Amino acid sequence: MKNSFIADISFDNRLSEGAHNAINVCLRLKPDERITIITDNDTLEIACALVSEIKKVGSEFSLFVIEDYTARPSPNMPQPILDDLAKSQVSIFCAQAQMGELSMRIQMTSVVNMHKIRHAHMVNINTQIMLEGMRADFLIIDDLSQRLITKARKARYIKAKSDAGTDIVAEFSHKLNWLKTSGIISVDKWGNLPGGEIFTSPQNVEGLFVVDGVVGDYLCQKYGDLKNNPVYIEIEDSRIKNMTCKNSALLDELTAYTMTDENSNRVGEFAIGTNIGISKVIGHILQDEKLPSIHMAFGHPYSEHTGADWVSTTHIDCVGVDIDIWLEDDKVMDKGKFLI
Repeated sequence: MKNSFIADISFDNRLSEGAHNAINVCLRLKPDERITIITDNDTLEIACALVSEIKKVGSEFSLFVIEDYTARPSPNMPQPILDDLAKSQVSIFCAQAQMGELSMRIQMTSVVNMHKIRHAHMVNINTQIMLEGMRADFLIIDDLSQRLITKARKARYIKAKSDAGTDIVAEFSHKLNWLKTSGIISVDKWGNLPGGEIFTSPQNVEGLFVVDGVVGDYLCQKYGDLKNNPVYIEIEDSRIKNMTCKNSALLDELTAYTMTDENSNRVGEFAIGTNIGISKVIGHILQDEKLPSIHMAFGHPYSEHTGADWVSTTHIDCVGVDIDIWLEDDKVMDKGKFLI
């Protein structure tokens, strides 16, 4: 039981409901299972709330604070953490993202995938998310997500439009998998918490995508809600053809990010958020990408799950808001409200 001292650290009792959801509803932790929790100094209070719920279940656990093992930002997950993770059936990453650390998290999820661990990914989790998105009824969200993914798997194309200017058509191959990460986590696919989305890697995307919600990774914390500074992304043959934004600093950083490697500017993920407990953007990608809407990610297509035949070293989510969605000619969303 590594760093068991954390069980004695006080925490805001309001965190308990979200922590209970994570451990008992989303991960369905059992007393005879082992769980590894990976956290950092900035997220210790939330980790403490999670540990409190784990202790009630009675499971064996290890908890690691990343800064105890390496200076940050770090491109690599410390080996002792990876070694411990490989011994567990369940795991949680509950920490803040830092620039240049995507490779660290990919190393971790590679172990998760290899050992079929039920893994909750709570990157950039904070108190607000614990009190909002993590208090959602994930059983209802799972039911909605299942109905939606059943329809999506039959669709050859999806259209999305918004008053802000989004006008895209995405085409899909039945050879590529649609996945559901509704918050009910299984060994088939680790999931972000709070949960609530279905996604795949599209065969092709064309059109204009207006990012008036948020962009992901470390840029999300830096630039927050983009309502007043949307990014306009012209997409041709699934790749970024042109980007414009009034915020030149954001534009420069996002441009550099999407030029990291040969596939960093390629649409790797097409997703529909299904967490109906969320009503607005808060400036945190962990929750905002679950907003009932469309989000697309440029870069890594989660090929190990979707079946895509290409890879990238980067992955950045881009969220639009108040979107209308059609699965072929079946309208399933009107300005962010589900019609199914």
